[in-house]
Amino acid sequence: MRKLIAVVALLASTSAFAAHCPMDMKKIDDTLAKNPTLNAEQMAEVKKLRAEGETLHKAGKHQESVDTLAKAMKILGI
Repeated sequence: MRKLIAVVALLASTSAFAAHCPMDMKKIDDTLAKNPTLNAEQMAEVKKLRAEGETLHKAGKHQESVDTLAKAMKILGI
């Protein structure tokens, strides 16, 4: 029974991260659409991290995606 509970908890947390990635990508996209005041280096880094986060999400690496997108959001101040 404990193994079943552990498996269910793991699947639930994976699903939560999977749903979190698109929300973070949308926050980044919405902020970028407002032309934030970033220097060229920061803008390039945000775009790189955003693309990498989406790639990780599509590969099923949701925790890595969330972590990567968080770095972009930190640069953007969101």
